[in-house]
Amino acid sequence: MALVPYEEVKSIAFVREFDSTDAPNRHVFNTRPKMAGLWLSFKFRDGEVMEGILPNNLLQLEPLGFSVIPPDPYGNQQRIFVPRAAVLTVEVLGVIGSPLKRRKAKPAPKEQIGLFDE
Repeated sequence: MALVPYEEVKSIAFVREFDSTDAPNRHVFNTRPKMAGLWLSFKFRDGEVMEGILPNNLLQLEPLGFSVIPPDPYGNQQRIFVPRAAVLTVEVLGVIGSPLKRRKAKPAPKEQIGLFDE
């Protein structure tokens, strides 16, 4: 068992299998994500950038860090915990699946009556 100081932890990955030999996981989304939540970009102290989806529920925010869903849905990593001490910046790239209702398009105006038609 090894003890790692909290300040030195970059991220903690919750994985499907410990002995997986799959290809390395992606750190950024190739396209706009489909799952609902806040699309975030983390810039770590060492300069690496990672993206993830944070649930759009402020009650799930943790004071010590962020628990995000990684970009690769088929990879070995299911969820990643990123300590606040490990990041320089956290940027919101988008809100996916906002519960706000979109405005309906205005109906096409009816044709005006012809005042001067013969």
